[in-house]
Amino acid sequence: MRITKRPHFIEFGDCDPAGIVYFPRYLEWFDAALQNHFRACGLAKADIIARWGFVAFPVVDLKVTYSVTSTFHEEVVIETAILEMRRSSFVVRHRLMRGETVAVESVETRVWAGRDPADEKKFKGGAIPEEVRRAMEG
Repeated sequence: MRITKRPHFIEFGDCDPAGIVYFPRYLEWFDAALQNHFRACGLAKADIIARWGFVAFPVVDLKVTYSVTSTFHEEVVIETAILEMRRSSFVVRHRLMRGETVAVESVETRVWAGRDPADEKKFKGGAIPEEVRRAMEG
């Protein structure tokens, strides 16, 4: 299993009035970490769009566990790994690490989506291309 690591510095604006990270921020950071993971596997999002007509990786299932709070001026590391590749979806895990401590863990299922040929305003799931699968399993 390939694990990528993305350092992140927590800013004052990421926090709520109590001085701790406002929970939706973690999901933004995890989404950016997934894009970083794809790039590390040689799959830049712009290339995926151009080559396979891909549009997005919508989240269809999400579980987040908050174990330790984080606050501004902390340096953390987000670890990302693909736990399972399926035909048209994949399961990804993100861990926000404060040193050796897992502060937040997210496990999400995302689907491979392109434009629906019947209605260009809609998305439609499809099979993950074999080349993408191989790069991700790497």
